[in-house]
Amino acid sequence: MAELTDFSRLSLNQITTNRWTVPEAIAGCVEAGIPYISFWRDKVAATGLQESARLVREAGLKVSSLCRGGWFDDVTAQGRQKKLEDNRRAIEEAATLGTDVLVLVCGPAATKDIAAGRAYVRDCIEKLLPFAADYGVKLAIEPMHPMYAAERSVMVTLGQANAIVKELQTPNLGVVVDVFHVWWDPEVYNQIQAAAGTILGFHVSDWLVPLPDILMGRGMMGDGVIELRKLREAVEGSGYFGPIEVEIFNQVIWETPGDRVLEVMKERYLKHV
Repeated sequence: MAELTDFSRLSLNQITTNRWTVPEAIAGCVEAGIPYISFWRDKVAATGLQESARLVREAGLKVSSLCRGGWFDDVTAQGRQKKLEDNRRAIEEAATLGTDVLVLVCGPAATKDIAAGRAYVRDCIEKLLPFAADYGVKLAIEPMHPMYAAERSVMVTLGQANAIVKELQTPNLGVVVDVFHVWWDPEVYNQIQAAAGTILGFHVSDWLVPLPDILMGRGMMGDGVIELRKLREAVEGSGYFGPIEVEIFNQVIWETPGDRVLEVMKERYLKHV
């Protein structure tokens, strides 16, 4: 298996150094020689959208994606409309920050009817696509591990995400392959192949054993059981050679000084990804 030999594709997903503000994360990436950063909307809002855009532009970093849009469903028509409006704002924010990828965490169903929830996700994406195209932004569906179906996303396999992309057929729609969410799927390699030409992001971390927490239990690459390099080569085989985001939710890592996190991240990236 081919090793990565440099950091030209490495991206810091801002959640990995959760305590850092936008200016601190930008400075950390510059100091560490990491060329990409993925922003989170709440942190951008805390710094200010225009200021965040100015800082990242002046630092010479590239923005791999914005997290996150989605969370479409709601129990009321008014609530659903507000969520569509928020997704339009997210599209505008992505364009302002200089990225063409808005990651969609599609959200749970508003009722126990999970099939209806999935159908509604598809309809919302279709409604947003013309607006996204006007801003030059691509919507990237991120399927999540099935354990999140009731709380975070009714889209739980890459196959489900691929089906929406295939049905709607537009260059402004694709998928994110996040190893934490898809590594377990017996169909993952077939579905990565099926996603050829529509993969908009590749996220890495690791699955710890035992899993210490559903949300906060992701590990640094090499500390778990995921075949990271095999998955990376599969997405490359499907034509994706874009940024590789390190996205880790883990309280211990969040409490570690950010510069140390980036140092370990770079080492593990070359060794395991």
